[in-house]
Amino acid sequence: MNAIEIRNLKKSFRGMYAVDDLCMTVPVGAIYGFIGENGSGKSTTEKLICGHLVKESGEIRLFGKDYTDAGVRVRVGALIENAGCFPNSTIYHNLRMQTINLGLENPDEEIDRVLKIVRMEENANLKFKKCSLGMKQRIGIAMALLGEPALLILDEPINGLDVDGMKIMREILVDITKNYGCTVHISSHILGELEKIATHYGIIRQGKMIVEMTAKELEGRARVFVSLKTKDMQGAKKVLCEKYDDVREEEDFIRIYDVDDAGEIVEFLIKNGHIVSEIKKNKIGLEEYYIELMSKKRR
Repeated sequence: MNAIEIRNLKKSFRGMYAVDDLCMTVPVGAIYGFIGENGSGKSTTEKLICGHLVKESGEIRLFGKDYTDAGVRVRVGALIENAGCFPNSTIYHNLRMQTINLGLENPDEEIDRVLKIVRMEENANLKFKKCSLGMKQRIGIAMALLGEPALLILDEPINGLDVDGMKIMREILVDITKNYGCTVHISSHILGELEKIATHYGIIRQGKMIVEMTAKELEGRARVFVSLKTKDMQGAKKVLCEKYDDVREEEDFIRIYDVDDAGEIVEFLIKNGHIVSEIKKNKIGLEEYYIELMSKKRR
């Protein structure tokens, strides 16, 4: 069973489609990274899934049922834009008000549970306005986790966080899926961080799904390259361009794409009077894959 199945979803504003025939499949237990440029339709899609917006046409199914089904709606938690907390109230009181809204039994136990998940059990009495951005994002996730949802929808939860904040957020999201059985659908512009935790990806552009793939499929599609340094970078690049099809100078290295044999390249350069001072093999990551994909779509 899939946590989310979307088919031919459409939503327009003032005659322009923000979501245009979108299809999406999110397996149960996945951390699904939802990627796209600003204005590509990510937030609109997440709001449609959560019922914050009304779709024009298409189908949204959650755990095999229509997304409007009351039984399935209670299985969805969301953090869209911000936590919506009262700044002068404590973290505890903000969470307490949400337990009342949700009609939860044993609210104190539930608050303790979610604060433990987001590593904030020691901060329950801190006023929301005194929290850092990272803490506020974690409080938002705690709010979304009340009632033990099976699906969590997160809109840019790691944007603006420092290195420590992003590390904590990664650990929380992995913990949620592995130990609490929750599927996570997360949009983010910080692709390097997303790549560390996502099991599946969906790339959207102008409201349309461009590609869906697993993390393993991304690894298989990623182009290999050899990067190197020499004393005469321009001379070495000129020589390499005579033999190899895709040679670029990037990030103070010469990169030779779609070639896996570093020894062959070193031997070729030595024959042409260039000594290699540094060399390594690699694959492009999610961010570079995304940039290349988007550049192809613009042509």
